[in-house]
Amino acid sequence: MINFLVAAGVTFVGCFVAFPILFGIARVLGLYAIIQERQCNVYVLFGKVLATIDEPGLHILPFKLGPASFIVNWLGKCHILDMRLDQEYLRSQPVNSEEGAPMGIGIWHEMFISDPVAYLFKNSDPRGSLSANVSNSTVRCLSNMPLGTMMVNRHAMSDNVRNEVSPKSHEWGYKLGSIYIRKVHFRDVGMIRQIESKVVNRLRQVTSAIKQDGANQVSIITSTAERQAAVEFAKAAAIRPQIVGEALQRISEDDAVAEAMFEILETQKVIGSGARLTVLPRGGELLAQLIAGQPESPAGKPVPPAR
Repeated sequence: MINFLVAAGVTFVGCFVAFPILFGIARVLGLYAIIQERQCNVYVLFGKVLATIDEPGLHILPFKLGPASFIVNWLGKCHILDMRLDQEYLRSQPVNSEEGAPMGIGIWHEMFISDPVAYLFKNSDPRGSLSANVSNSTVRCLSNMPLGTMMVNRHAMSDNVRNEVSPKSHEWGYKLGSIYIRKVHFRDVGMIRQIESKVVNRLRQVTSAIKQDGANQVSIITSTAERQAAVEFAKAAAIRPQIVGEALQRISEDDAVAEAMFEILETQKVIGSGARLTVLPRGGELLAQLIAGQPESPAGKPVPPAR
């Protein structure tokens, strides 16, 4: 058991303490280097580039640099560059349209290191220079374009800017990737307010025109229906005397039916008039009694009954 514990302790110390220390010393001495994915190491000694290693994996530096690998970490310098794709967005680049409208263009672009040596030594700020180049190319290529083209045709605008920027940026070791015009907007607040006002007024005009057209359609439908109804009523009024005459002619053929019908019509007329009726028996005796029973006036004439 004691032997097992001693072996386990030695193994632990060797694996987790001794080996990392030995590998660290070997790396400081320049025996090897580990290159990560999309990474580049540039070794410089006394102002001279000894090697550029961009292949991922484990590299034995004496095979790459020769005897200088043992002193490059002490007397020289190792530049570690990130070769991954990067991107940047430039907001509201000032551009004037052909009509003189002050416009702002937002442009998005990608970039990556294409030449590590040129990136390190040909320009002190290649990223800033590339952004300035993109901004200047945007203003130079897209100025004085028609407003309609500027608002719609963004793909061609992106190609124009990319063709203008790429050759110059590659000289600095910083290559331009994709580029795209993402936003085109007005920069003058007063112009924006005027456009909003015109759009609102136009919407009101269109709404009023739609309402008026609907009212006109309703009027046309209503007048057409009234005209058709008037025509039908006129036809009915013209046909009514003929129909009534034909019915009366059939009724007059039978005297009993005609007499009964006219009595019924007369009775309905009297009842419908709302007049007061006094029904007297036959013989006239009740009428004489009523006249005799009326009080006389001072002049000797009977007073008419109150209504």
